[in-house]
Amino acid sequence: MTLGELSAYGYFILTIALSLLFMAYVYHLYTAKTRGTKDYEKYGDIVLHDELTDAPIEKIENEDSISETSQEKMEG
Repeated sequence: MTLGELSAYGYFILTIALSLLFMAYVYHLYTAKTRGTKDYEKYGDIVLHDELTDAPIEKIENEDSISETSQEKMEG
């Protein structure tokens, strides 16, 4: 087996592996959206709506604890 044949087999295997990985990623995005766990299209919209007055994408459940820790960091 020459170096050319080895690189051709490697290229073919890498192409198939990356294609399968891409299809698995698309399937993950689709199932996450249909289950309602995450909607990644909202994150794509963050570029257009990034002002301080815009509504956040996700609600923070522990807003009190986060604001307290940020105030503590600022104080000291």
